[in-house]
Amino acid sequence: MNKIAELGGAPWLFPVLAITDIDDKQPLLDLIARLSSFDIAIFVSPNAVDKAMLLIKQCGTWPPLLIAATVGQGSANMLKSYGVETIVTPNDGSDSEALLGMPLFQQVADKRVVIFRGEEGRKLLGDTLSERGADVEYIACYRRSKPAADVAPLLAGWRDHKIHAVVITSSEGLNNLFDMLGETGQQLLRITPLFTAHERIAQKARELGIATVCCTPGGDNGIIQGLLSYFNHS
Repeated sequence: MNKIAELGGAPWLFPVLAITDIDDKQPLLDLIARLSSFDIAIFVSPNAVDKAMLLIKQCGTWPPLLIAATVGQGSANMLKSYGVETIVTPNDGSDSEALLGMPLFQQVADKRVVIFRGEEGRKLLGDTLSERGADVEYIACYRRSKPAADVAPLLAGWRDHKIHAVVITSSEGLNNLFDMLGETGQQLLRITPLFTAHERIAQKARELGIATVCCTPGGDNGIIQGLLSYFNHS
């Protein structure tokens, strides 16, 4: 948001995912009580870090021998804010595929791995590590849902030609946005360039009929790079 504004753009922030606490925290608390029995703890998002680390800090300290890993740099930065200094995170890419390609996760036979995430979510990470011989446990830290947001101001801005691009960072968020916009908004979305750092999200956008889909390098800087490249050459 700030970087787009610094570059002369006019960013619109429209949340398409609501993050709330899980109803029953006892399974998470029970797992935290035996956290030191794991070899690797993976956090799939900044929300997973925030929701889990708040409770971990309340219950004790981070186990000194536990390896922390994150899917993206944003999650790594948040972990550091909680005092976890040594973190494994991919330099190239910010998804499960990038993490699975790292040397640490090639030889995980008999390793105990916990994956902190939201309710449901992709199974690629856990399934692949299990296939490689790891003992994997998922634990839900938060719930994702479609927010009850007023879409009228967004549609008004779109009709007034104030929205020239859409940035989306999750397939679930894209589905929510599509549903929230309604038929009129969906038509506007389909003719607006969409930017995402993930090919699977790009493919979902194409399936929804979005005409121009730009897959950018990973992270916030990659998104900015993609926006600049597109609008400087359009």
